[in-house]
Amino acid sequence: MAQAKINAKMNDASKGKFARTISMADRSGQLLESLDQIETRVEALREEAAAMEQERECLIEMIQSIRNSQEMRSICDGEREELSLTASRLLDRTLTVSISVDTLRSDQQEEALRKATAIIDEIAGKVLEDTEGARKRLQALHAACVTDAPPVPLDQKFQSIVISCALEDQKKIKRRLQSLIRNMDNAEKNIQVMDKQKVDHSSLANGK
Repeated sequence: MAQAKINAKMNDASKGKFARTISMADRSGQLLESLDQIETRVEALREEAAAMEQERECLIEMIQSIRNSQEMRSICDGEREELSLTASRLLDRTLTVSISVDTLRSDQQEEALRKATAIIDEIAGKVLEDTEGARKRLQALHAACVTDAPPVPLDQKFQSIVISCALEDQKKIKRRLQSLIRNMDNAEKNIQVMDKQKVDHSSLANGK
């Protein structure tokens, strides 16, 4: 009889322990599911913030492009001043928007990003000294960032540096190079239009 009671207590204890184990497993599974859902929302948040960051960069570039466009130079002083003030106001309001999406990087990725940024900064600083040379170098850097076969030679050294960067940094480097090349192309078009206008005015002045 005594042994039966002991066995009964042991069975009860075993059942209780087993029940707690299942309960803990269920609780762990629920927490894991919650974390998975949060992770999905975190990634969505980062993507939305990155998209907003790109939109901010695009707006700034568009405003600056309008301010420096040939169309702004071809209108009367009064209208140009009014449009310049509007553009400045929009630029100031755009700059008040601060968006930051930090990237987790290893030491190797930090060093790779520093090298890539230094190379681009160096070329961008020499645009006025050697426009055509800077354009070719920027195109070679951009070619190193795309997967499709580029129509221009690519900078293999820069490519190895970019590959060592974090994926998000690779995208930002590519966008920056695209922006620099696009700005150079727009500036060159404006210069060509201005030169043509000078030739036309000169021909009119000479009666030709």
